[in-house]
Amino acid sequence: MSRLVAVSNRVSMPRRGAAPGGLAVGLLAAMRSRGGLWFGWSGEVVDRPADVAELTRKDGITYATMDLSQQDYEGFYLGFSNGALWPLFHYFVDSLHFSDQHYDSYQQVNAQYARELLPLLKTDDLIWIHDFHLIPLAEKLRQAGVSQPLGFFLHVPFPSIEVLRVLPVYGELVKELLAYDVVGFQTQTDLESFLGAVESIWGVKASQSDGSLVVGDRRVVAAVFPIGVDVDAIQKEAMSSQNTDACKRMQDSLLGRKLMIGVDRLDYSKGLPERFTAYERFLQDFPENQNRITYLQIAPLSRTDIRAYSQIREELEQAAGRTNGRFADTDWTPIRYLNRNFSHDVLMAFLRTGRVGLVTPVRDGMNLVAKEFVAAQDPDEPGVLVLSLLAGAARELTEAVLVNPYDARGMAQAIQQAFSMPRTERRERHQAMMEVLRTNDIHAWYSRFVQCMEDTRQ
Repeated sequence: MSRLVAVSNRVSMPRRGAAPGGLAVGLLAAMRSRGGLWFGWSGEVVDRPADVAELTRKDGITYATMDLSQQDYEGFYLGFSNGALWPLFHYFVDSLHFSDQHYDSYQQVNAQYARELLPLLKTDDLIWIHDFHLIPLAEKLRQAGVSQPLGFFLHVPFPSIEVLRVLPVYGELVKELLAYDVVGFQTQTDLESFLGAVESIWGVKASQSDGSLVVGDRRVVAAVFPIGVDVDAIQKEAMSSQNTDACKRMQDSLLGRKLMIGVDRLDYSKGLPERFTAYERFLQDFPENQNRITYLQIAPLSRTDIRAYSQIREELEQAAGRTNGRFADTDWTPIRYLNRNFSHDVLMAFLRTGRVGLVTPVRDGMNLVAKEFVAAQDPDEPGVLVLSLLAGAARELTEAVLVNPYDARGMAQAIQQAFSMPRTERRERHQAMMEVLRTNDIHAWYSRFVQCMEDTRQ
């Protein structure tokens, strides 16, 4: 069986007491089943990065990490990856900041990845590269003589060609994606956007009847592989962690009130300002809920070096203060807004307690919190998921209460619908969504993608 080599911007090293989430769950399971190497940035910024990766072996998996210089961190990570690609791929065109210097750094760091990864590869490896930070990596590896199957999975949305064209180097990025054997997306919409970009450059003749793409001597399989969650593990965590001190204190503090919960990394794509506005509208339009519902929003800080993220933090603090100042009582705080991390098991226990889960990004590739909320619920007395139509998860979780995150009145009405939903309907919706989660769980996601890479050897 071929070894799986996973490459991502950051490597998630196992830590005692910390449960992996999202991408790490799938990659670790896949690599444990067939032996594996996980390669990526250590997260460290140093004066002079070493020329070779640092290796650590644990539980049958080799972790290989490299450092970045301050200049490359600013140009590759903050500059092009998060200053240009992240806003563009999430349709925030006004927030895009492009410079030739940042793009050059993006290419240089991808070349560094290729140089340090190359000596670690074996002839029969399957190489699976992840996300927008590393789009050029396959082309760098091909230039170095790598002939092993190369797969790429994009965890964020892929924008339509009319948006993609805003980026001066969009053609180069599309060309670099065609250096892979398999290119995977979260949703059919993302796949169609990619196919549209290829056809806009090379014409409709590039698309083949079997669903593949042919440009020059390259044949590329492009397909949808929706990422999932480990349903059984989440259910176990959610149940076992009900007795933790953190969960008990949170539940006791509700004083019998119903809980609405949101868990999001602090990012402008998550729709948090719009969500806070909708909750204020909900308390205004449905005053019978005042002092009967508590909204807990957990939003750990991220990318604090980028100005846009400090701005959204200020905006949310003001919005929470406005709502609490307007509606709070001596024994009730309408919004509990926390910029801190909790362990994954405690978060799952919090989600299980929630009567309503609020997941309303203004654009998201998938959003695994939506799936985790559903998986964590008590099937006999499940909560209700209120989910943005602009999240990839909405393509699968059609039994959620679906909303437009920009429609404050509509979101307020959806929250009211969720809290008022009869138990029979809640159970029916939950059961339907659980069937989807089990069909497209994290194990199905990596198995399908890895098998597709194996098939390209033929």
